Amino acid sequence: MARAQKPPMPIRSLLPGLAFASAIALAAFALEQVQLALLGKVWLDALVLAILLGACARSLRPVPDACTRGITFAAKPVMEWAVALMGATVSLGALAGMGAGLVAAIVALIALTIALGYALGRWLGLSGRMALLVACGNAICGNSAIAAVAPAIDADGDDVAASIGFTAVLGIAVVLIVPVLAGALHLDAVRGGMLAGLTVYAVPQVLAAAHPLGPIAVQVGALVKLVRVLMLGPVVAVLSLVHRGGGGRGVAKGRSFPLFILGFLALAVAHTAGMIPPALCDAAHHASLLLTVLAMAGLGLSVDLALVARAGLRVSASAILCLMVLFAMAVLIVRVLA
Repeated sequence: MARAQKPPMPIRSLLPGLAFASAIALAAFALEQVQLALLGKVWLDALVLAILLGACARSLRPVPDACTRGITFAAKPVMEWAVALMGATVSLGALAGMGAGLVAAIVALIALTIALGYALGRWLGLSGRMALLVACGNAICGNSAIAAVAPAIDADGDDVAASIGFTAVLGIAVVLIVPVLAGALHLDAVRGGMLAGLTVYAVPQVLAAAHPLGPIAVQVGALVKLVRVLMLGPVVAVLSLVHRGGGGRGVAKGRSFPLFILGFLALAVAHTAGMIPPALCDAAHHASLLLTVLAMAGLGLSVDLALVARAGLRVSASAILCLMVLFAMAVLIVRVLA
């Protein structure tokens, strides 16, 4: 008997959560203006503030059940729309100008991070599957990579939940660390954007990490991160072949080429070809920023800081050490190639 299709989610069920996330986003914009008025400079911009305010709100008081769907919608689909719109402001000629050396370096970065991260996890006593999930999450794109790799290696639900729980929190830490590290290393906008693209987990989070460094950093970071995301397909395919117990299920789901990435690429091609009027490019830029701040608020409201404790010391240590390896190699690449 055929299973009945799940009815579409009513729009009204999204409204409470979207309103909650919107309130967080508005507060983030307001605090940004307060900094500008009092200090003459924005130290923490709205994107970062939205994540922090959302996480604090979630930690201080449980999110009402009525808000869950809308918050999830803000953190996922809205985030993807923001990234797709950002393509209208990106010129692919900049990626071509980086040369094949950078692409080769990104491939090497991912391969080495997975190998060393796996070795560190095993050394700390993690199971092979858990070590691989943590390593792939750090090397490619956080939770999305973990979700894509899990069926390919037959990982169980406990391993997936533990690795995703800690990676969600660590991902926010990375967004906050990158601008500080870029400033400490005296990186310009191009090199700072490269550092963000090479280290930040999710594509939209690159915007938050690179935004304090300027629009050039955002564009460079997005392009570099795009190459990392596109590596998810080959990685999942290889792991499916190596771990035949997964039966290749990870490949069939098509996770390596999400629609929002295709939208980003389509708009970037159109912009590069001069097919989008400057006024529309400017509108897309502002819309992308507004949607990203809303998405960051939803992301913060989705993160339960208590998951760090539940993930366990060994998982936490493995993820942090793997991330340190990733940062070290990323800084080396930036220094050598930029």
